[in-house]
Amino acid sequence: MLLCIDTGNTNTVFSVWDGTSFRAMWRIATDHRRTADEYFVWLSTLMSLQKLDLNITDCIISATAPRVVFNLRVLCNRYFDTRPLVVGKPDCLLPVAPRVDQGTTVGPDRLVNTVGAFDRHGPDLIVVDFGTATTFDVVDTDGAYVGGVISPGVNLSLEALHMGAASLPHVDVTMPARVIGTNTVACIQSGIFWGYIGLVQGIVAKIRQERGREMKVIATGGLAPLFDQGFDLFDAIEDDLTMHGLRLIHDYNKEMGHG
Repeated sequence: MLLCIDTGNTNTVFSVWDGTSFRAMWRIATDHRRTADEYFVWLSTLMSLQKLDLNITDCIISATAPRVVFNLRVLCNRYFDTRPLVVGKPDCLLPVAPRVDQGTTVGPDRLVNTVGAFDRHGPDLIVVDFGTATTFDVVDTDGAYVGGVISPGVNLSLEALHMGAASLPHVDVTMPARVIGTNTVACIQSGIFWGYIGLVQGIVAKIRQERGREMKVIATGGLAPLFDQGFDLFDAIEDDLTMHGLRLIHDYNKEMGHG
């Protein structure tokens, strides 16, 4: 079985692929201090609860938080006796290399999402990922990542608003009943919700204009469904896009004799 690990700035997701389907998916807060032993106790307990054996034969990691990778490598080596593939490292091949400025390091999650989206939806895509940052990734006709846009994430914006203006409360992200808020919470909710609707519409329109062609918009990330309430922003929402991409990259490396 293949263990796929996606480490973001906020959460780390583990999923097990049995060769046919993903059997389970678990989420834990990203913490560079967490040891390999702690990961194993947590993971093995959850696998046992779902009656999954520990027969992990391969591992692949995507990590936007580099300090976490060491202990994840140790987890794979010590407990599953396997050397993990790490997306972004020279020994982890991609089906199509990214085309960006020389010396640019592309976030592994963006590369993985590109591979997963191209496999499911074909060429000419804009992948919108609602994570700690809200990213827009452009996928070319051959499946290459060719650049994109990075903007502050929804929750990051809310936190910055609260930190910068202490009198403003924390609020839940939701679609407000009206655009014009009549109390502080409603005003913040409206600003965040309609602000990000406008952000997505505006950036997508500019990318399409710059590329000079129609492009499908594929959304992923926990907040994607919130912004898909009848506004026709996205052609599809993929909640397992990163895991799908990791599995494809692992398979590609196996075919090429790597990993």
